[in-house]
Amino acid sequence: MSMFKAVDQVVHEAQLQLADGTWDLSASDSALARQTAAALAGAVGPADVHEALPRIERLAALREALAALAMTVARTHGHLAWFLADASSHLAPVLHWRALDAPGGRAFGAVLPTDDELADAEAAVRLLTDALTRTGRS
Repeated sequence: MSMFKAVDQVVHEAQLQLADGTWDLSASDSALARQTAAALAGAVGPADVHEALPRIERLAALREALAALAMTVARTHGHLAWFLADASSHLAPVLHWRALDAPGGRAFGAVLPTDDELADAEAAVRLLTDALTRTGRS
């Protein structure tokens, strides 16, 4: 399953929990959702701009997005933490990607992502950004 589809399922579940009252978003979680959305948007920009960047910059931006998610998960508990941890787990393969050649093939298991894989991960981050922006307004 693509990262986008996996994150879309997580976002859908979050929307259901918010709609049915299972997840009652606190004011502090709402503010943290907005801050995280801003951090993600700062890391992974619009597709037309971002996809023109060199591979190494695209990968660095995706790692920055994962770092922003990890920092948020570290600062909160409950539904927001669970939501972002689940989304992060679907983006985790990014941590095994590399943008540089590996002399002698030694890269600690890191692999070169395809352009489609990079675009899929970036789209997943944008989807999560949009969901957090909407959630932060709740």
